[in-house]
Amino acid sequence: MPYTVKQVSHLADLLLDNISSVIFDQELNIKLALASVLSEGNMLFEDVPGVGKTVLCRALAKSVGGDFARLQCTPDLLPSDLLGTNIYSRKNEDFIFYPGPVFSNVLLADELNRATPKMQSALLECMEERQVTVNGKTYRLPKPFIVAATQNPIEYEGTFNLPEAQLDRFTVKLSLGYPSPKAEMHMLKVQKQKHPIESLKGVCTAEQLSSALETVRSVQVSDAIIRYIVDIVSATRQTKYLKLGASPRASQALYRMSQAWAIINKRDYVIPDDVQQLVPYVLPHRMIANQRNNMAEIVDEILDSVPVVQTTPKI
Repeated sequence: MPYTVKQVSHLADLLLDNISSVIFDQELNIKLALASVLSEGNMLFEDVPGVGKTVLCRALAKSVGGDFARLQCTPDLLPSDLLGTNIYSRKNEDFIFYPGPVFSNVLLADELNRATPKMQSALLECMEERQVTVNGKTYRLPKPFIVAATQNPIEYEGTFNLPEAQLDRFTVKLSLGYPSPKAEMHMLKVQKQKHPIESLKGVCTAEQLSSALETVRSVQVSDAIIRYIVDIVSATRQTKYLKLGASPRASQALYRMSQAWAIINKRDYVIPDDVQQLVPYVLPHRMIANQRNNMAEIVDEILDSVPVVQTTPKI
């Protein structure tokens, strides 16, 4: 049975508090990650080494319960290492499928850009259709299924750029940045004996999260808001500063994220502010700028060029 909006908002608060106990001074990024989870999306963390990308993904996975699997990506990784493989059983005189780490509720693909294009492409079907095909047979993935990937933008040796088709399948792209001196001091103190993530408890089960996802889909999105989302995404395809604009999948991601963002902010309807706040995290990684144009400035210009709609929630 789906939860009420109030119950899902309370669950989001509990998840935020739980994750914040191991990742400090990152409330916005944690909220965005939660919104991605509640919108059944995938997330990509891109940042320098050592700022907590992997810890945040682990904390998120432990908090939402369900099965968690981590895949450390390297150039010699094969698709079968992710998806699973068929092994012949002499006892049964038949091939038996042994599922890979992708058969989990939360899959952490660490340093995804170190995997080869062949390995990266193995994730495409998983991320979009929540299924895998091995030797012509299709297997459904468990529900919910979330991919959280990290990549290091500094090192280029031994890395492979993610293709546009894959970047488009990530609902949001986040960057944590360096912590403040106060947060870094607090981190050193709490990790004096052991890392707090080792004792982190789950807040909900996979079944409870699935019920929450149904509620998020019921959040009201007026026709005016839908038109506002489409106008913003369409503007990315018309500006002279972009070589590649956002796809219709970007519109879907912005729509779902807006529903989740509304419920995190304790509303059962989406307002224009929700859309505006999410655009810088949902759209830029899907677009390609001409020459050396600044992507943040382009996004700001697009938001300024699209008239903000006036809307009131349905009663």
